[in-house]
Amino acid sequence: MENLDQKIKITFGKYGVLLGLILTALSIFSFYFITVISHSPFLFVASPLVFSMVIPIAVVILFCFYGRKIIGGYWTFKQATTGIFIMFLAAYILQTVGRDLIFAKLIEPHMIEKTEKAFMEAAAQIRKQPGANLKQLDQNEADVKKNFEDQKNITFGKVVQGYIFSILFIFVLAMVFAALFKRDPPVYTTSD
Repeated sequence: MENLDQKIKITFGKYGVLLGLILTALSIFSFYFITVISHSPFLFVASPLVFSMVIPIAVVILFCFYGRKIIGGYWTFKQATTGIFIMFLAAYILQTVGRDLIFAKLIEPHMIEKTEKAFMEAAAQIRKQPGANLKQLDQNEADVKKNFEDQKNITFGKVVQGYIFSILFIFVLAMVFAALFKRDPPVYTTSD
């Protein structure tokens, strides 16, 4: 049992590093996609969903299946939660360092402003669409502007609070995935 637990930690630690690299690459590509490549309002809305939800969930599902196969095909709920949490935590740490510290601070220090500009351009194109709900669009623009301003004026306390909330969310998400992917070993009984 101890050997299996260690194998789970090592396997899913490696998958966590790989997942972190994939998530970092996807979020950087998503930034450039919405600010430089795409000029469609539909793609502005859809691409972050695809790059931050659909593709990562598909990758996590593949890693859970292959990881379970590598460790022998069976693991308890606790073992699954531990392995998946390690994978998520490693990916979160790597993505935070890669995207939030290195990319956003060193490579693209005006990332928030560029994203806001791209949003405003997409909103302007939506306004030109026939039948656009201008009142709702004005409200959405005000909300997004407020969110961008909040991101520009972030405090140390908010950063720490965000990390704590993220780790708790990661743990709950790991439990959900563990419930979906656990596979208890078969119990053999002998008949007399």
